[in-house]
Amino acid sequence: MEYNLNGYWNQGDGNKGGDRKEEGKKDRKHFCNGMFTGILLCLFILCCVYTVKQLCDLHRMRMDNIARRKEESEPESLVSDVTMDKLEVIEKAISEYYYQKDVSTEDMIDGMYQGVVAALGDPYSTYYTEEDLEDLMQQTEGIYYGIGAYVGMDAQTGMAYISGVFEGTPAEESGLRDGDVIYMVNEEPMQGMELSEIVGKIKGEEGTKVHLTIYREGENDYRQIDVERRKIESPTVKYELYDNKTGYIQITEFDEITVSQFQDAMAELRSEGMEGLILDLRANPGGNLSAVVEIARQLLPEGLIVYTEDREGNRTEYSCDGKHVFDKPLVVLINGYSASASEILAGAIKDYGIGELIGTTTFGKGIVQKVMSLSDGTALKLTVSTYFTPKGNNIHGIGVEPDEVYEFDSEEYYENGYDNQLEHAKAVIAEKMK
Repeated sequence: MEYNLNGYWNQGDGNKGGDRKEEGKKDRKHFCNGMFTGILLCLFILCCVYTVKQLCDLHRMRMDNIARRKEESEPESLVSDVTMDKLEVIEKAISEYYYQKDVSTEDMIDGMYQGVVAALGDPYSTYYTEEDLEDLMQQTEGIYYGIGAYVGMDAQTGMAYISGVFEGTPAEESGLRDGDVIYMVNEEPMQGMELSEIVGKIKGEEGTKVHLTIYREGENDYRQIDVERRKIESPTVKYELYDNKTGYIQITEFDEITVSQFQDAMAELRSEGMEGLILDLRANPGGNLSAVVEIARQLLPEGLIVYTEDREGNRTEYSCDGKHVFDKPLVVLINGYSASASEILAGAIKDYGIGELIGTTTFGKGIVQKVMSLSDGTALKLTVSTYFTPKGNNIHGIGVEPDEVYEFDSEEYYENGYDNQLEHAKAVIAEKMK
């Protein structure tokens, strides 16, 4: 037997043939219905494909138009029609397709501004939000409202901890110690937060209190400590008199407050009979140009301290009248983390030959940034010039070389607290004071 396209058997007999004819009619009807449905489905799919193709063509034409306008309008402004059109496309794509609906437009706008400045490829130029600018101004001044402690973060655990407590501050009065792990701030867990966010939660308005839940090594229970926020002056200058004659001053950074702190330290050491000075600039990342210039005026002879040049070659000079020149033996400690403003001071001392530099070559940041406030409370920090030592040396990417290379023994320091560089400086200056 064979089954043909007409839907019935071509061989058979009697009633069976009649039944099969009826079945054949039904099969033909089903076949026709199926074929009609298939045709409609094919037409529908073709319409969808055509519509999608048209939409893609329109989108492609729009993007091609943007690209063509970009080519025709080079060089272009950041606020050209080309960038505005493309930004509109990106915004629409995020709005329609991004997998999360809760997206902050304000954050995206800030990120856009930050991206523009980041595209310069300069790690020292940046865009500040209003909150970032407020933090920067507090750092620059060296005065803030908080508890009076340094806060660090353990790279392995991701937990913040007290890395230093200032004398005479609420942190010291409340019993906080170096190494205390900050588990919660005002009952809010801190694990997983950025260090800057944690510090921001600890700071606050003067007179208010912050509740800290801390873990102290060796104790089973967490400690609950309330600390009053007060006006805190960052201790950027530390000083001491060794053997009743060797003065020691460590400057950790150059803030506005550093100038008066340095002057106070010098006055105190002089009153105690200082015969020579060790100036410790190790790990000093820099700071205010104006601050380091004022401190240099307390040490250098008459003449140039530093000068800067912008991209047009315009020169700005900073000089010293020599009225407070330091005429006693001077040793300056430097290392690879001494940068920017600390290199200005070290470089000038070396150029004038009034002190001996001991340690390792400095970082090599010889450029100057300027903070420009914007009308909405945000700000832009841009690198605007290069600085040169009194002898015209540009140390950017090079650093200031010490007169004597003397490596730091970190293993000895962390095991026994022995600072071999400082001890060597003491020996050197003792010889100079003979």
